[in-house]
Amino acid sequence: MKPVSALFLATFALLCSMIAETLAAESPNWKAEGKNGAVTAGGTDAVAAGLATLRQGGNAADAAAATILALSVTDSSLYCFGGEVPILYYDAKTGGVEVICGLGVAPRLATRERFAKKGIPASGIETALTPGALDGCLTLLDRHGSWTFTQCVQPALALLRAGKETWHANLARTIEELTAAEAEAKSDRRRGLRLVSDYFYRGPIARRIDSWSQSSGGLLRYADLAAHVTRVEEPVTATYRGHTVYKCGFWNQGPYVLEALQMLEGFDLKPLGHNSPDSIHLTLEAMKLALADRDVYYADPLYVDVPARELVSPSYATARRKLIDSKKASLEQRPGDPRAGKPLLAAAEARRGLGGPVHDTTTCLVADKDGNVVAATPSGWSGVVAGDTGVWLGSRLQSFNTWSGHPNCLEPGKRPRITLTPTLVLKDGKPALAVSVAGGDGQDQATLQMLVSAIDFGLSPADAVTTTRYGTQHFVGSFLQTPPVLGSLTIDDGADPKLVESLKALGHRVELVKAPQWNPNMLSIDPQSKLIRAAGDPRAGRHSAAF
Repeated sequence: MKPVSALFLATFALLCSMIAETLAAESPNWKAEGKNGAVTAGGTDAVAAGLATLRQGGNAADAAAATILALSVTDSSLYCFGGEVPILYYDAKTGGVEVICGLGVAPRLATRERFAKKGIPASGIETALTPGALDGCLTLLDRHGSWTFTQCVQPALALLRAGKETWHANLARTIEELTAAEAEAKSDRRRGLRLVSDYFYRGPIARRIDSWSQSSGGLLRYADLAAHVTRVEEPVTATYRGHTVYKCGFWNQGPYVLEALQMLEGFDLKPLGHNSPDSIHLTLEAMKLALADRDVYYADPLYVDVPARELVSPSYATARRKLIDSKKASLEQRPGDPRAGKPLLAAAEARRGLGGPVHDTTTCLVADKDGNVVAATPSGWSGVVAGDTGVWLGSRLQSFNTWSGHPNCLEPGKRPRITLTPTLVLKDGKPALAVSVAGGDGQDQATLQMLVSAIDFGLSPADAVTTTRYGTQHFVGSFLQTPPVLGSLTIDDGADPKLVESLKALGHRVELVKAPQWNPNMLSIDPQSKLIRAAGDPRAGRHSAAF
């Protein structure tokens, strides 16, 4: 590794000064608003890093990369440098939205046969995918950014140097090697980003991870890392009351929100009242039907034939909507038959595993003064640190199953169907809302409620993220395939007792849970004033800043 250059030291000092000034001037709160840019995410220092980037002329892509990299330190119990990050990006110049799939795949040695008898573990050395988050950030910068990796990673590097864990120092050294590799490109920014990727995935870091993995009983190999690519894909979309909602593809649970919204469009929710028994009941019943489809059909479309177009078609939603009884809660899983256009699948096979805990995920939303918007959901934890690289690896392999013939059955090179699910919403072709939620299978349950709160009932982001939330476990869990709790309805323990009794009367099996359920962030953009409002639930340790 080459000595640290004077330019590097100057850049590092400038970024540290920027963050200190941001924290001193406007320490991130849970809500904020401004017209020049906004960041809402998890850790305070990560939010400050993103806002400092915007203040220094970086755009939304630069600020999102800086925030995501810093979150791997501030939110390290929820997301790791070797984890994953699905990203939605709105480009103000083109008016287009794209998906950057910062998700790795199952290693070549991770076969169904290996885990068929003992099951996929919830954590440990065998559960890691190829790390996707770093290359996801590099791809975001390459396609839409204006800063270098070295500039964006300075806040994370400062946090690591101040850390006390062994992995902090080791990861700082790894990052310094990556910045030295980028310096070889001199003034060619895009080449420099490629050199960072090559050094990590096809160079010395990949060799060290391979050596550590082989000696420690892991499955990752150099060939897995060298073959890693970040796919840039078209989002899946649906309209809801004049808004266009964008989600990641079917390797992600996100499209079920589109299914549920289209079912809900057939009901006039506003007269029912926000969070009334009837509006909660209808929303929950649509959610349960959409989740049943998720459990049966969603998987990596590169490996299986997912009936994607049919699942989000308005005609299918119309057929499914008829299954909703406005006066009675459903107590069974009811997947549909989208290929035949029928509301119910004739012979649905109910399979489920033993289940496991949910440990991970954080949040990140960024908007800049030019109208560019990033929605991302970084995640990855419960794994192991890859030796002296300091790179923590996640445990996303557990989101596969080992059921032969199921679309989401484990295969080498395949992406698991994950819960990480950012959201963008456009109105008249311009960004109106962005949402990111942490909380496993509850992510899109909260997202759906925030979209309904904002679109149907006009709630601001601050009100939407703090209002009473409810959910269900009426699905097969995404972590080791937890069995469903049919008819369940979980609701914040501060909910009105009359509301709770009304929901019980509709047949829901209600359980009061300590708030908050899940960890949401949300931002809105006013098309006339350009005012950006950002908020994150303060009960969940979310933070926001704007200027």
